[in-house]
Amino acid sequence: MSSMPAFKVAQLPEPQPLRRVLGPGVIAAGVGLASGEFVIWPYISANVGLVFLWAAVVGVIAQFFLNMEIERYTLATGETALTGFSRLGRHWGIVFALMALLANIWPGWATSSATVFTYAVGQGNVTVIAVIELVIIGIALTLSPVVYRTVEATQFVKVAAVLVFLVVALFVAISGEAYRGLGEAVTSIGTVPSQLGTALVLGALAFAGAGGGQNLVQSNWIRDKNMGMGARIPRLVSPVTGEDQAAPATGYTFEPTEENLSRWRGWWRVANIEQLISFVAITIFTIFLMSMLAYSTVFGSGSTNDITFLRAEGEVLNQRLNWFGTFFWAIGALSLFAAAMGICDYVGRMVADIVKTVYLPASERWTESRIYSLVVWFIVVFGILMLTIGFDQPITLLVISSSVGGIMMFVYSALLAVLNRRMLPQAIKIRGYRMVAVLLTFAFFGFFSVLTLIDQIGKLTG
Repeated sequence: MSSMPAFKVAQLPEPQPLRRVLGPGVIAAGVGLASGEFVIWPYISANVGLVFLWAAVVGVIAQFFLNMEIERYTLATGETALTGFSRLGRHWGIVFALMALLANIWPGWATSSATVFTYAVGQGNVTVIAVIELVIIGIALTLSPVVYRTVEATQFVKVAAVLVFLVVALFVAISGEAYRGLGEAVTSIGTVPSQLGTALVLGALAFAGAGGGQNLVQSNWIRDKNMGMGARIPRLVSPVTGEDQAAPATGYTFEPTEENLSRWRGWWRVANIEQLISFVAITIFTIFLMSMLAYSTVFGSGSTNDITFLRAEGEVLNQRLNWFGTFFWAIGALSLFAAAMGICDYVGRMVADIVKTVYLPASERWTESRIYSLVVWFIVVFGILMLTIGFDQPITLLVISSSVGGIMMFVYSALLAVLNRRMLPQAIKIRGYRMVAVLLTFAFFGFFSVLTLIDQIGKLTG
């Protein structure tokens, strides 16, 4: 066990209506609406058709249950799930933070965004554009007075733009054959196309929505949205323009009185509705529509071995409606840029939260905001270094990231079950069908993680 300070006792704040807490799920959908929804799932559909879409639904539902257990802990304590893991064992939190860093330090989203941007404008140097995007992200995240507001506003704009695009696509670009192809997704439940590598399968399942460390950072986002006990924890601000605080973000517990339990039921209800409306609904809708669009335009064309399938897709759309392909590329570039920003934000949050809370709680110099800014700029500089030495293949980078994310989900799903049984008041512990769902998710991602490791070891030794 760790030597973390005991929870302080406090009243659970009054629950807020949905309109005031809507946001964390939209950020989760918005950040995920790129690697999975814009690249990996359409890439699969362009190559093998729509037969594997059943797995996207499984992945999103699994992530809903994981997200809610992550939120359960933070609503009840104000602490992030990572800090909670460190209560089970001092170094669990930093293990996941470093895995998130490993998974997301590669500039795959920036290079994807830059590549698609060159399709939209007809020219440009991908490396230069990607470097500029990374620098803009670093500046935006470290100069925002309240970082959450900047990230939330960016993702709301992105999600709105993508939904407008998809509504138009429903009428002008998705073929009747694609709608018929959805029947194959239903009749092929449980089937995995043989031509998909296990790393890609694991990555697709993990990135059907959020994926990997992004699920864990739901804690940080709902805390900064002042949900539940998160309202008692200082928000992440810019060390330059905000009111920085040096206090570590250790949490609270509440007495299980009828008043507190009534408030808890209100928070739990609104948090579940927020996730279902914003994360689950938006994610499934966008995965299906983007995959159907790829199927309608480039399936069977033979031009889908890397991210250039997005160029072919846009060219077909321009042939059908002379501006729609360019609109598609512009939306794609915006989506992938916003995803890159969200990813830099959430990795910075994870590392800063655990380093400050567990390893530097007494430091006045190293506030959570300063550590966050340092991590963000480390990701930016590392990404620029990777780009300048030529390591810039987007699909490869995204598969690396997503498969590491799948392995993370396998491990932390079990820890969540333990955490929410051991650390929370009896009345609000995980139980029943939600416990079954989390354990099934553990087994599901464990199975594909083991297959991926066996496959990759075989490639290395073969």
